[in-house]
Amino acid sequence: MAPRPVSRIAGHFDLSPNCPSDCADKSSHRFGGYGLMGRLKRIFLWLLVIYISVPFIVKLCPSIQAKLVFLNFVRLPYFIDLKRPQDQGLNHTINFYLQPEPGINIGVWHTVPSQMWKEAQGKDREWYDSTFKSPNPVIMYLHGNAGTRGGDHRVQLYKVLSGLGYHVVTFDYRGWGDSDGSPSERGMTSDALFLYQWLKLKAGSKPLHLWGHSLGTGVASNLARHLCDRGIPPDSLILESPFTNIREEAKSHPFSMVYRYLPGFEWFFLDTISANDIRFLSCFYNSTVLALFPSSHTQLYDMASQSKSLVGHKVQFIPFPFSLAYKHKFIYRSPELPHILRYSG
Repeated sequence: MAPRPVSRIAGHFDLSPNCPSDCADKSSHRFGGYGLMGRLKRIFLWLLVIYISVPFIVKLCPSIQAKLVFLNFVRLPYFIDLKRPQDQGLNHTINFYLQPEPGINIGVWHTVPSQMWKEAQGKDREWYDSTFKSPNPVIMYLHGNAGTRGGDHRVQLYKVLSGLGYHVVTFDYRGWGDSDGSPSERGMTSDALFLYQWLKLKAGSKPLHLWGHSLGTGVASNLARHLCDRGIPPDSLILESPFTNIREEAKSHPFSMVYRYLPGFEWFFLDTISANDIRFLSCFYNSTVLALFPSSHTQLYDMASQSKSLVGHKVQFIPFPFSLAYKHKFIYRSPELPHILRYSG
């Protein structure tokens, strides 16, 4: 049998088999399609393994769940010097440290009322402490999880409150910011109680209000309960974006949506929170309560208004429509906030 002729054109030899010219292209496309499907299947299987593994990892290592509740390792904004509040536009604020217990130092900011701004320039802590003798009321602010006392939305609120004539004293719980120690509900409440007692010594009989935001509303409620048990309730308890208890908050959190209908959801996730001794129950005792909500959440208000311990005390519920876009932490933008606080105070 005679060999197939080989053509030579410009130094190239045609050795291709007798096949339509697009045969190789179709075969390559077909196998490429199988490769894509294979990669998608592998990605899906990896995601499935991760999805199934996460609940078991959280259950076996409950400290992970505690970190997700506190988020104290998230320091936003980054690269700020908490010793210099003036860098955040608070040039009538001083930074200092208190020691609620041996080996634990917590960072504190004291912002004086804005009308003292000029006089505050270059002053030391002794001068700032002396300003508590003024008739201006004091707000002790307890921030939520993540970030530090220097978070932008927190700084903006300090400015608003200072402009309304309040002393604003805030701090980072142990384990947050530049404060020592590790976070826990007990430790956070202990730090708050220590600072409150320190403020009462400085402020004397002038009004001292508790303002908690988000997770800080749980700390503020714990503190108010301790004070009421001692017969010395705070002048008022202001709760911004509060929740009923940490289990309910975790259940309704957007991050839990992917596991909410998983069999054993409560056992895997919610019981693990309780195992860390984290509860943050919002209970109200003998104190004026002002609740500021960025939505129409009414459950907590119903609890407060029906509490027997609050009979004869003012309980206010201030909802903000979603359309205002204050979301979880931008209530300071409300032009109504000064009026609300003056009316409530």
